[in-house]
Amino acid sequence: MTWLITGGAGYIGAHVVRTMTQAGEQVVVYDDLSAGVRDRVPAGVPLVHGSVLDRDLLGRTIREHGITGVVHLAAKKAVGESVEQPLAYYQVNVEGLRLLLDACVEGGVRSFVFSSSAAVYGMTDADLVTEESPCAPMSPYGETKLAGEWLVRAVGTAHGIATASLRYFNVAGAAEPGLADTGVFNIVPMVFEKLTAGEPPRIFGDDYPTPDGTCVRDYIHVADLAEAHMAAARALEQDPDRQLVLNIGRGEGVSVRELIDEITALTGHTGLAPVVAPRRPGDPARVVASADRITEVLGWKSQRDVRDMVTSAWDGWLLHHPQAAPDRG
Repeated sequence: MTWLITGGAGYIGAHVVRTMTQAGEQVVVYDDLSAGVRDRVPAGVPLVHGSVLDRDLLGRTIREHGITGVVHLAAKKAVGESVEQPLAYYQVNVEGLRLLLDACVEGGVRSFVFSSSAAVYGMTDADLVTEESPCAPMSPYGETKLAGEWLVRAVGTAHGIATASLRYFNVAGAAEPGLADTGVFNIVPMVFEKLTAGEPPRIFGDDYPTPDGTCVRDYIHVADLAEAHMAAARALEQDPDRQLVLNIGRGEGVSVRELIDEITALTGHTGLAPVVAPRRPGDPARVVASADRITEVLGWKSQRDVRDMVTSAWDGWLLHHPQAAPDRG
């Protein structure tokens, strides 16, 4: 098969490209480079520079490269920004997906892996979130991901395309320094940014009903996440009737305070104790995945722990911010 990886020059996308090419798969990257980095695309892998809103280019890319499967990661993903710009999020995340699926149907694509999110669950009180847990997204971003799942399943059923919607939990780490997350949207790089500036990291609320009062989340290493995509892609190749919805997490909760303590210890910035800021609206106390189904269905299980995530992410951060290393003198 030949796989089209939309958003393949991004943080997660580049890891998926790396994993699939190392597994011997033929891949083509499609990215508008608004957040992606051209240098993340390996030598010899074709890169098509374009938007998911460009239906003609999508169709031409699928036709000219003989695409038979798609891993769709290209999307707008900042929750706060989605509240301010819902039209932009629905345009890219839903209309862009519709156009891509239309091109897939026309081009005879047989497999489609969709990048979804734990944001589809919204506020949850469950100890472990299963794929059957109620979906009540709290932001336009989460809404677009849930709508995307519905659209992917409907098109797959109607046109004989095997599909998998993968609900990511909190992604961190790097398989190699050059592929590290350079954005400051997720908690690990947000803490790194504060430490680099010589400022204490922030904890948003310490009065939640959790053991230490801070939010508890499920963190997954991006390399594990990429391997889950590879497993899903292979499963769809083997069974053209599959329509999967799967959580991707470790099934283990880590509090924000525990994570920050781990970061400051591993980076040597132990002198910068976190400060507590007010809660952010809409942050649930605990969101931890049940990862049983993906193990049962795909045989996949996470292999890396939080220490691996922080250490590898920090190595990548130092590549771009060498001044962030603590002064040992």
